[in-house]
Amino acid sequence: MKRKTMLLSMLTAGMLIAGNLFMTSCTKEGPAGPAGQDGTNGTNGTDGTTSCIVCHSDDQSIFSKEIQWANSQHGVGLNFERSEGECAVCHTSQGFLGDLDGSYDWTVAGAKIDNPNPQNCYTCHKIHDTYTAADLALTVTGPVALRNTGGTHDFGKGSLCASCHQGRTVEPFPVAGGPDITVTSSRYGVHHGPQANAYAGVGKGLFEVGGGLVNSAHSTMIGDACVTCHMGEAYGVQAGGHTMWMGYDYHGSTVLNTSSCEVSGCHEGEDVQALTEEFQGEIATLLADLKLKLDATGITAAGSDNSVNGTYSGLVAGACLDYKALTEDKSLGVHNPKYIKKLLENLNEAL
Repeated sequence: MKRKTMLLSMLTAGMLIAGNLFMTSCTKEGPAGPAGQDGTNGTNGTDGTTSCIVCHSDDQSIFSKEIQWANSQHGVGLNFERSEGECAVCHTSQGFLGDLDGSYDWTVAGAKIDNPNPQNCYTCHKIHDTYTAADLALTVTGPVALRNTGGTHDFGKGSLCASCHQGRTVEPFPVAGGPDITVTSSRYGVHHGPQANAYAGVGKGLFEVGGGLVNSAHSTMIGDACVTCHMGEAYGVQAGGHTMWMGYDYHGSTVLNTSSCEVSGCHEGEDVQALTEEFQGEIATLLADLKLKLDATGITAAGSDNSVNGTYSGLVAGACLDYKALTEDKSLGVHNPKYIKKLLENLNEAL
């Protein structure tokens, strides 16, 4: 019995070997492909890995920035579905970059970004251009042209922010003592992001009336503007860093992230939180007074910041623009304390 089993196994093995030889003899190799590039023209594996590690190291820093960004207003991606025309330039990442390199022309009828993304790493940094540290460079540098004025302003690293965070064009822009302005929309104003105009201050895009307007140290001494304060030392994912929030909740109370204020040496030994709250209270009162005066002119109504259609003097229209701009600025004067306080005082006096 054992001999029969052994014989059967040998026959089976022989058939398998013969089958393999038959298959091999029927398989023919095709012609050789073209020669590959010389290794010197390719990417050296060791060097390639080294360049990646510039950003993708094991120190977890890139992850900390990702989770901070995910908790920012930008990361949430509010309104990035506004992907048509001029809106797409600031509300979508592709529109922003396309406006910079000319590949997206929002003036063309029907201009639209397909599959829009909210702002992300690629919006602000030159990610994966060179696979070196240069990829962390900002996509916008140098002076920024400000709408409603022929001027420019260099916000340092904050020029990237100011590219979008400035007032929308208003035509005609009102002039005190100039022609009347006809308002035809409840949304008459400079839109929702005039921080750059408030920060740059004198002659940089807000309606101005009266004398004594000067910029504060915030505008003249903080080299990187928005970035210096809003991207100070991070407090988890609640403030600073890539969250860009200025305050965080601590046991039910809002605490300002004042790390940059103290590092700069400008407010050493001072209670920055108390100073800020006191000053913001003054600005809130001036804004409330201005709103009452605007209601009296009829350009706004009690209980609403919407404009009322009609024809108004340049002063009234301009004051309405400033009320909306300084409300939308959301800093309650902190972006440029001396300038904003004096401007509001002048507007209240003029009305």
